[in-house]
Amino acid sequence: MITVIGSYKGGSGKSTVTFNLAVWLAMADVKVQLIDTDPQATLSDVVEVRVEEGFEPPLQVEDGSGLTPERLNAVDETLIDVGTASMDAMRQALELCDRVLVPVPPSQADIWSTQRYIHLVNSMQRDKPAEVIGFINRGDTHHAVRETDEAAAALISLPDIKFLKPRLSQRTVFRRSFSEGLAVFELEPRGKGAREFIALAAVLYPDLIG
Repeated sequence: MITVIGSYKGGSGKSTVTFNLAVWLAMADVKVQLIDTDPQATLSDVVEVRVEEGFEPPLQVEDGSGLTPERLNAVDETLIDVGTASMDAMRQALELCDRVLVPVPPSQADIWSTQRYIHLVNSMQRDKPAEVIGFINRGDTHHAVRETDEAAAALISLPDIKFLKPRLSQRTVFRRSFSEGLAVFELEPRGKGAREFIALAAVLYPDLIG
């Protein structure tokens, strides 16, 4: 399966989500490849740190030259990190993928941005439309703050997107593990961040745990 992790806005946590999914899949003995088409190359940077530190399982990442049907279908799972700085690469990835995973931070601006992104995906001329999946990323951990729940309710109401209930919260462990080249469940396997991520991964890849 070819999954694009993308959005119209920066700061949505695309690279962190992509990296954690890649490590999780590799640990499940899934043959996974990573493609980083974002000029900021954040995903490439974290994979480089992981390789330098010698963490297992190792990961490899390719640039946009890997966006060919032959390369994308050569493995079990492909994860593509796309950014709006290279719209040509984003469109190319959206034309080739099976599904699009959209991390949505809890703000009205991000809901509006997600609406525009859904429209972009739907504008692709394809025989079979890509499935668009959204979830709340970087949600507030304080129960008194309602913005995260309000954003989730707004996301549910958007047409042409499948809402996933598992959410990732705004936790320091996501930033800290990423900077060290580790997935959140490697750095703190019993932590809340690890539990949140594993719940999300289980919904995205139910066949691996069934």
